[in-house]
Amino acid sequence: MLVLKHKPSVASNRSPRETGESIAPIEGHGPEKQFKLVLGQAERAQRAPAGPALKILVIDDHVLIRHALRGVLAQLKREAVTLEASDCGEAMRVLEQNSDVDLILLDLTAPDGDGFSALATLRERRPTTDVVCLAESSDMGEVMRALELGAVGYIPKSTPCEVILSAIELVFSGGIYIPSDVLRHETGSKETAGDASEACPLQLGLTQRQTEVLAVLRQGKSNKAIARALGLAEPTVKNHVTAILKALKVASRTEAVIAAEKLRLKLPVQFTP
Repeated sequence: MLVLKHKPSVASNRSPRETGESIAPIEGHGPEKQFKLVLGQAERAQRAPAGPALKILVIDDHVLIRHALRGVLAQLKREAVTLEASDCGEAMRVLEQNSDVDLILLDLTAPDGDGFSALATLRERRPTTDVVCLAESSDMGEVMRALELGAVGYIPKSTPCEVILSAIELVFSGGIYIPSDVLRHETGSKETAGDASEACPLQLGLTQRQTEVLAVLRQGKSNKAIARALGLAEPTVKNHVTAILKALKVASRTEAVIAAEKLRLKLPVQFTP
């Protein structure tokens, strides 16, 4: 078994689907827990465009997990500055001093309160800052609740490092990350049109405009933000969203995002509201 020790990381030259690493605690080492490396597969997101250094806030009460995540984030293809907070109270103070945080990685088991309450507070106070949740498991109920509260990603802590990197790059490109096992199980009991490898918006009965609405909805945007991004009236957007839900045979916006991910729909490039 390999043991992860915090040290400066070098960007990986491995191919997108090569073996990855993940963070998982090894029991029996007292408070100074070590972390094993777990083999897995990854799907790389498109490379983010060059630009200023990203600023990422990690909220987790375990110092070694924060340090391990710092090492993972050092492998992003864009330079990243990592800020740390051990709980939500400290996180709020960090955010007050850093108004330009690009992404928050939030541990849902924060010691000073309910992680979902913290998520709701962060979304209320920093609506323009994306939040990705870190969790012990990939419970479907928790995933759905996090997405409904505005998270743009949900990453179990057992996720391979390569996949964590891909998830973060996907978020920075405007997407929403949902664990692959959740995608496999969530719509398994629901009927969806088309085959996952071949389905396209037109085959589902979506118009070009509805496809554009779905592309922006996938970024977690409200109807008002979608209307602004596409130059539409808000009631028109609402009608399009209703049509999208019907076409995908789902009942909520979150389920629509999950269905679109599962079907691998080819959507337009992201729009900036």
